[in-house]
Amino acid sequence: MASSDPTVAGFRSLSGLERAAEGRIPSAIWDYIQGGSGEERTLGANCEAFRRRTLRPKVFVDVSVLDPRTSLLGAPVAVPFFLAPTAYQGQVHADGERATARAAAAAGVLGVFSTLSSFSLEEIAEAGGAGPRWFQLYLQPDFSRTQQLVRRAERAGYRAIVLTADVPLLAIRDRQALEGFALDAPVALGNGPEFVSPARGPRPEGGRFRLRPETGGGWGILDRLRETTQLPLVVKGVLRREDARAAVDHGARAVVVSNHGGRQLDGAPATLDVLPEIVAEIGSEAEVYLDGGVRRGSDIAIALALGARAVGLGRPVLWALAAGGAQGVARYLDLLRDEFVNVMALCGCPSLAEFTQAMVRE
Repeated sequence: MASSDPTVAGFRSLSGLERAAEGRIPSAIWDYIQGGSGEERTLGANCEAFRRRTLRPKVFVDVSVLDPRTSLLGAPVAVPFFLAPTAYQGQVHADGERATARAAAAAGVLGVFSTLSSFSLEEIAEAGGAGPRWFQLYLQPDFSRTQQLVRRAERAGYRAIVLTADVPLLAIRDRQALEGFALDAPVALGNGPEFVSPARGPRPEGGRFRLRPETGGGWGILDRLRETTQLPLVVKGVLRREDARAAVDHGARAVVVSNHGGRQLDGAPATLDVLPEIVAEIGSEAEVYLDGGVRRGSDIAIALALGARAVGLGRPVLWALAAGGAQGVARYLDLLRDEFVNVMALCGCPSLAEFTQAMVRE
């Protein structure tokens, strides 16, 4: 694992991470990171769902050997958590996604990198070396542009395509509007000016919203992507068992139970609350991941016990990046791994297979 010197990273514990990050970046960027949509009910619900649940530990179990390793779509990883895709990391730290990729690769942690990265997907791949990485895809208005992104990701060594499905348009984000950070401002995108974000393009005359017609073509988009690439497809943004079933029926190898970190539909359920029904629907056929509200090792344990194969980390990674660049992310991953292994021991679970639904109470 990369060096994680707390004197460089700026924090000595997971509790100190957010505080170490605040103030190191402009307030508009900070509110963009921290904020959700509307009144931020879903943003708060994600964390509250973990607080409502408790773990029931087993005792007198031999925990002299603890193994947090797993595999994601067949690729070995050191821990059952991964870096969820987050945009514009260059606004948080000068080295942006390159720093994040270096730290993740050194730790054996999967990194998922956004279409809206500050550096090109090729630069990120070069920084991450042989580390595991997937590419998050936003559909482009012209499908040929979507194909270009996918093929570039293939050539650069990304091992899966993660299609974000929950952005037919951007939600109204009150905190972001109050602070004045605009997603349609001229923020440089590392993958090239010919590729657009969900916010780009003209608004309807006199309108407030930019609809994305390319997201409204039905589940056949997965069929088109499967014709484009041999890489496994992952659908991110699933909150209904019917959608999980449709994703698998159209060839997805995995789904991410996600509400976009509370940044899209305010009033959507916490991801942890809908995880069990989606696992029940497709868990024997595809891998199920979760993001939203994961902060501590005990949160990871609860999600695994309820059927997730792994969990994605969003805001905390950005906090770590702001606090100390690659060193900050390395420090964060080190602390989180140590805490999760500690939870394994305290729960009487020497392996991930020991986390079962019977261990969780609400």
